Amino acid sequence: MTPPPTLPATTTRRHAYWQAVLTLGVLVAVVCLARRHWTVLASGAGRLAVADQGWLLVAGTAALGTWVSSAVAQQGAVPQRLPGGRLVAVQLAASAANHVLPAGLGAGAVNLRFLMRCGLPVGRSASALAVKATAGVVVRAVLIGVLAVACPGVLRAPRVSVGVVGVVLAALVLVTVLLNCPLWPRCRRALATVLTDIRAVHARPQRAAALWGGSLAFAALHSLVLICVTEAVELPLSPARVALLYLAASSAAALLPTPGGIGSLDAALVFALTASGTTAAAAASVVLGYRLLTVWLPLIPGLLVLGVLVRRKDL
Repeated sequence: MTPPPTLPATTTRRHAYWQAVLTLGVLVAVVCLARRHWTVLASGAGRLAVADQGWLLVAGTAALGTWVSSAVAQQGAVPQRLPGGRLVAVQLAASAANHVLPAGLGAGAVNLRFLMRCGLPVGRSASALAVKATAGVVVRAVLIGVLAVACPGVLRAPRVSVGVVGVVLAALVLVTVLLNCPLWPRCRRALATVLTDIRAVHARPQRAAALWGGSLAFAALHSLVLICVTEAVELPLSPARVALLYLAASSAAALLPTPGGIGSLDAALVFALTASGTTAAAAASVVLGYRLLTVWLPLIPGLLVLGVLVRRKDL
């Protein structure tokens, strides 16, 4: 049997090179902005240092729950039973790897390797990740829609210019061209595999409940972390408004492929909070607190867990 064609090594290296260049460029821009607004950041850090410790403890507990909910969602995307303890540990390791590699590739690579170690073929493993990602996107879109109705006026529809219309038309033309290219049959087969796995998951109510419940809990717990930090620094914003701002900002930041959304998510959150009337120093304190609990404190333990899983050949 002839092996399936693969991308040339030069093409793979070129893609990795441009991803690394883009990530480095974004990080340099973040450092420059941080240096320019150092006074605001220092003021925000000072405000966070005297914040309510009780609310920060609740935020930390919610941050821990995000790994459990991610594990539940991943289990829901796979028909067979996965080892629960190792699955949660993999989510912690994946979150750490996700903040090291460009474009958020770390989490996908770690979960893909774990599913393959659990006996799933590479195609089914990739399909399970796609099912989980699709559920996460749908849940976020529904939450944004519900919260936008509950908090009218927070999100404003952008003005559509002639340039935007031109970009949309160009994208439609590009999609039409791609549908006729030789790669489309392969993409169609991959999409058919994902749809087959979605039907297989929803044929088992427990798996479907885990997939959607875990995805909902993951988005809700991340929102809760930000809500608790805003309460800790005594920002006069309602929980529903903060959750809507987080979901909208994180969805927008996902369009820029930086490790763990570093730089893009921070800027989007600061912009969303200041647009709601929050001072720059208060917004900086909230973002610093959120990042501290979800990224910087778990980073070293996550990397250690990643090393242990690799040594034990679970990855």
